[in-house]
Amino acid sequence: MNLILELFFTFLKIGLFSIGGGYATLPLIQQQAVVVHPWLTLQEFTDIITLSQMTPGPLAVNTSTFVGMRLAGLAGAIAATGGCVLCGILISLGLQRFFRRNGDQKAVLHLLETLKSASVGLIAASAATIVLIALFGVSSWKQPLQFNGTALILFALSLAAIVKGKLGPVPLLILSALAGCFFYL
Repeated sequence: MNLILELFFTFLKIGLFSIGGGYATLPLIQQQAVVVHPWLTLQEFTDIITLSQMTPGPLAVNTSTFVGMRLAGLAGAIAATGGCVLCGILISLGLQRFFRRNGDQKAVLHLLETLKSASVGLIAASAATIVLIALFGVSSWKQPLQFNGTALILFALSLAAIVKGKLGPVPLLILSALAGCFFYL
């Protein structure tokens, strides 16, 4: 299959099952882009997540765009982004119509509570994946772990700067980029 079409349909599937937003979508994107279709290495995927968080816009959309751009240029970026957002747009329009008619029914309210729980699980899985990648350089507990003490120290300092020092995201990103250049280049 043509890579552009493959990107579109892969990200269409991701968009269809991305309940919970950007962080909940990251494990789905990683599974497809690194494992199912070995388009990217784990390090490339981690770099794409970093860039996606630094750029304005939704995380899942940015990640899709960067994956598509990396693999097939502008056409790949458009295909991956379009696939990622199409289901969300169509589902949002359908749900808006549905809730306008049925939003006060008890079964509908229970369904929403269930979806919230599923979203929390997906976000927790995404957080665990990011911690594994950042601190151990792997995406699964099944792989051999190599602890990165420097990453843990940088994480702790960043957390302290946010919580205690009230440092904003832009200065923290700049300081993190400088630390990354110093420690990892």
